[in-house]
Amino acid sequence: MSKPRAKAPTKSVTVYCNKCRERLLQYKKGGNGSLVKCFIERISKNYTETLGICPNCETQFGRETMIRGVPAIKIIGGKVLVK
Repeated sequence: MSKPRAKAPTKSVTVYCNKCRERLLQYKKGGNGSLVKCFIERISKNYTETLGICPNCETQFGRETMIRGVPAIKIIGGKVLVK
């Protein structure tokens, strides 16, 4: 599999916790589908203390993993809201 594009997309989205509506990440998202994974190199602002865990309600919204040889967060379905 190939690596993601080196140039980050221009579209930026804010990721919120679906349970408490706390702001989690500012992410440079490409494409128009749902958010399934977040490449760590594309995260522009991280509002969490521990990556993958909400700082307010301490719900786990994602797991750290390697996707296509690049570190990423695999999002758990229904745990985040993207605006």
